[in-house]
Amino acid sequence: MASPAALAQTATAPATAPNAPLVGDAGNGRTLTYTCQGCHGVEGYRNVYPHYHVPRIGGQSSQYLINALHEYKRGTRRHPTMQAQAQSFSDQDIADIAAFLSELTQ
Repeated sequence: MASPAALAQTATAPATAPNAPLVGDAGNGRTLTYTCQGCHGVEGYRNVYPHYHVPRIGGQSSQYLINALHEYKRGTRRHPTMQAQAQSFSDQDIADIAAFLSELTQ
């Protein structure tokens, strides 16, 4: 049998849907994207591995960014640098990054 304190805590705990989408925090996303600017924020930058034009990610849709980062994290989208970056992010981090980047206009 649960203690009265445990029952009270359970009764006041907010109910969350098991598959509810995460709400991104753009402020935290701004901090997390610091290293992203090294490649994605440089006009006309070309990455040497493999040699290709690095896409601009500011202003992309939030869902596109979330999908892309999860694909890098799973390894279904391949780029060694992006896979390593995505591996370091939690699902909340990815939501935060997407919230920040999707708000950028330039």
